[in-house]
Amino acid sequence: MGKEPEDTIASRISRVLADRIVRGELAPGARLRQDHIAEEFQTSHVPVREAFRRLEAQGLAISEPRRGVRVASFDLSEVREVAEMRAVLEVLALTHAARHLTPAILDAAEEATREGDAAADVEAWEDANRRFHRLILAPCGMNRLLASIDDLHAASARFLFSAWQSGWEKHTDHDHRAILHALRQGHADEAAAILQKHVQRIGRGPQAARTGGSREAFAIVG
Repeated sequence: MGKEPEDTIASRISRVLADRIVRGELAPGARLRQDHIAEEFQTSHVPVREAFRRLEAQGLAISEPRRGVRVASFDLSEVREVAEMRAVLEVLALTHAARHLTPAILDAAEEATREGDAAADVEAWEDANRRFHRLILAPCGMNRLLASIDDLHAASARFLFSAWQSGWEKHTDHDHRAILHALRQGHADEAAAILQKHVQRIGRGPQAARTGGSREAFAIVG
């Protein structure tokens, strides 16, 4: 069996670390130690450095002089930036996807919405919510656009998990149902207008503070 290419190893490392960062297993400010990660994945430092570069490009890590590579922090301004970017890109994708949406796709999106409404925790809700958006946007067939949207959803998930690791409450997503109703009626412009407002909805939740207790954190909840 041949040796795994360094580019493939770098992709695997970046995916694993990105998932840990998004889920809050690696906290903002945590140092990413090149030697420890190389040892964990049984590889040299070369693919680890490439993985770090990919995380930096995704906004998940930051390289600081004399401090090495650390998990990037975020604030309300970044949450708002991601929300506005999602609004523009998802509306563009839906505009191109609308004519290709079938009853089967819309039924699957409706099922994802029901699962989200019934979700008992934030992880289950985020999975169902992301599936809804992916279902109605994927038929646009624009792979670069969809890849950019996927990156933004990963950022959204990070904000969400940070704010609502505890205190999550079930809620009914009326926007999803309104979007589906408009699409079933052939009113793509109306669906796009609802989607634009929906993905810019920012909520606040309790985030555990390092000094004990909790503080307010902000997240996209659309």
